[in-house]
Amino acid sequence: MKQIVKTAVVTMVTVACLSSPLLAEGEGETLSDNPQLSEGTELLNRGFKLLLEGLANEVEPMADKWAEGWAELVKRFGDMNAYYPPETLPNGDIIIRRRTPLVPEDESPSETEL
Repeated sequence: MKQIVKTAVVTMVTVACLSSPLLAEGEGETLSDNPQLSEGTELLNRGFKLLLEGLANEVEPMADKWAEGWAELVKRFGDMNAYYPPETLPNGDIIIRRRTPLVPEDESPSETEL
């Protein structure tokens, strides 16, 4: 996954670097005047499009899982303003504290059987 993202970023930077001088020249050769350059940019465009489509196809199942997890989290916590930001303890545990404590539903003291 990391390799795909790195490749996509390198490709975007390469395309941007190659196309910026062409756009800046203006008065020089245009893309249509140079058939090799025109063909090369077309191939780069198609390759980049295929790369992004492949990346989207790989990420889509993960995005569905993330969306389900996020929906469960929102359902469980409700309004996030009711909580302080998460705290990480020295042992690595993460605590999410409520701003106002929950009031127990049954406030009557329970009886214990002996």
